[in-house]
Amino acid sequence: MASKSQILLARLAALLVVVLVIAGALWHGVSAQAFQRVWHNLLDRPGGPMTFRFILQPAMAALVALRDGVKDARTRRAPYLWTILTSPMDRGGRLQEGLIATARIILLGVGMDAIYQVTVLGTFYPAEAAVMALALGFLPYLILRGPIARIARWHRGAAAPDQGQ
Repeated sequence: MASKSQILLARLAALLVVVLVIAGALWHGVSAQAFQRVWHNLLDRPGGPMTFRFILQPAMAALVALRDGVKDARTRRAPYLWTILTSPMDRGGRLQEGLIATARIILLGVGMDAIYQVTVLGTFYPAEAAVMALALGFLPYLILRGPIARIARWHRGAAAPDQGQ
């Protein structure tokens, strides 16, 4: 069960992402040219300064996915991403779990991207910061949690006879 501070942090992260997307749309507009700039800037970032965040944030998300995936295997819960995609009744709760688990990583990502943008681009694109934070901090978690749970279930099943169970 998540603590009140974890829930508050997750709500703050979600609110910040929404505010950044809205601010980006209002500040820089929504056009084909804006989307082209976003993709160009996003694709240029891995080779520029602060490249370590392309390792740091996904690695942090993978560690959290490992913890939660193993917990899913122990409790025999349905695969994370599969549940989100196929179960409308459980979707909100499972997404909230993921947001609670990755809130700090998302907030760190927004801060790191803001620093990158100001130092390298000389300006701030709020929506791009939100997209980068989600792509590096939440997307790896979303993708890895289910397969990790499957591997942990398989490993627990394969290890059970050796443990005399």
